Amino acid sequence: MDSKSIEAKFTAAKEKYGWHIRVFETLTASANTSDFSSTEEPDDFYDFTAEDYYRLMATKKEDKYLRTRKIREAEEATCSRRSKITMAVIRVRFPDNYTSEATFHASETIQSPVDLLTKVVAHPELPFYLYTIPPKKQIKETSQDFYSAGFVPGAIVYFAYDMPEGEDGSAPSSPFLREDVLSMLGLEFVKEQVETSQQEPEPPISISSVVPEVKPAADKKKIKPKWLKM
Repeated sequence: MDSKSIEAKFTAAKEKYGWHIRVFETLTASANTSDFSSTEEPDDFYDFTAEDYYRLMATKKEDKYLRTRKIREAEEATCSRRSKITMAVIRVRFPDNYTSEATFHASETIQSPVDLLTKVVAHPELPFYLYTIPPKKQIKETSQDFYSAGFVPGAIVYFAYDMPEGEDGSAPSSPFLREDVLSMLGLEFVKEQVETSQQEPEPPISISSVVPEVKPAADKKKIKPKWLKM
């Protein structure tokens, strides 16, 4: 597939779904394609424990006494720089180790990627939710903008079907994305490779084998010193 065909495929997808979409495959050492349930940790793995609470409180106390004016000014400068970022790159990771990516305006709300997912998932009729880790926290306030959610300049969120308790087995395991969306897997990298290979190589620099002749310096006329008498 040449670069023009790839670009046309991206353009058609953007017209169809409303956003420029990229698809990646996340490879893990323990990934097993025949059992996707093993790719997601149990809910209690992300539970906020008492130990986590005391550690957090101790950190807050240290921050209270150690924070100086210079640190506060640095934090304010960081907030000012963040406010200048206008785009948010959101990646949604699925249980089958595929990841979709789309770029949104930072002022948009989390509802935007949710709306996109309803168009690109294989089973839009099934309820789903997004969550972040760690700890595992379901994203419920989809009316939040990306700034408020802390998703600027980008974030990784996770996809899961919102099935009633005890009915997880009724949810389809794979694929999670539509077939035409999965066909875009890695096209961004293929496009870069094609464009690189199509670049004309620079002509080699020809070095002349003819060495310019260096004429010896003319002999200076011998002058007799005045004190030398013949």
